[in-house]
Amino acid sequence: MTNELEKDLESQIRMTHERFALAMAARLPAMTLEQKERYFAVLSSLVTRLEEPDKTMKTILQEMMAEAAPLLFSELNG
Repeated sequence: MTNELEKDLESQIRMTHERFALAMAARLPAMTLEQKERYFAVLSSLVTRLEEPDKTMKTILQEMMAEAAPLLFSELNG
């Protein structure tokens, strides 16, 4: 049973990734250059960290929170 639940969750994650990519692609044309730069900075940093197989998700999330927080505040105030 657990294996089936895990497979279903993985499938849902893949579908949500696809929805995310489509939603962001639709938003890009309306974003300012500064917004695109901030978004790219966060996204590329996240992907780089995810590509490091020896990093745990906990470590990645901790690093991303520290790095992304100033960019998020900038976006909220901009």
